[in-house]
Amino acid sequence: MDASTLNYPAIVVAALSGFLLGAVWYSPLLFANAWLKGAGLTNDEVAKGNKAKIFGSTFILFLIMAFVLALFVNHGNAAWGAGIGFHAGLLTFSAIAIHSLFELKGWKLILINGCYSFISLIIMGAILGAWQ
Repeated sequence: MDASTLNYPAIVVAALSGFLLGAVWYSPLLFANAWLKGAGLTNDEVAKGNKAKIFGSTFILFLIMAFVLALFVNHGNAAWGAGIGFHAGLLTFSAIAIHSLFELKGWKLILINGCYSFISLIIMGAILGAWQ
């Protein structure tokens, strides 16, 4: 795997796609209320968080995810990338489920968080594969 052949603008766009999906996924339009309840949080508690630290760290982590995913998708196409993202998504969904079960979190929260990562990685892989 040669990092010199990677498409770095595609990596940034793929990272942004995961970040933007999260903005919709965890919004009141979709799963905000169920996520808050499952996580045992309130809007007030979430509002007290350091937004710059949380969102900045999240974007850096998405860049790392997109970079690693790009190493596997490199020289493919959108379908190949989505397939790699699908398999990476299964891994992350499983990891989220394992951690959440030991944290005594319910399956509703596991599905919200796990499916978000699963779908994010499929989209990211498709972007990376399509943008060769």
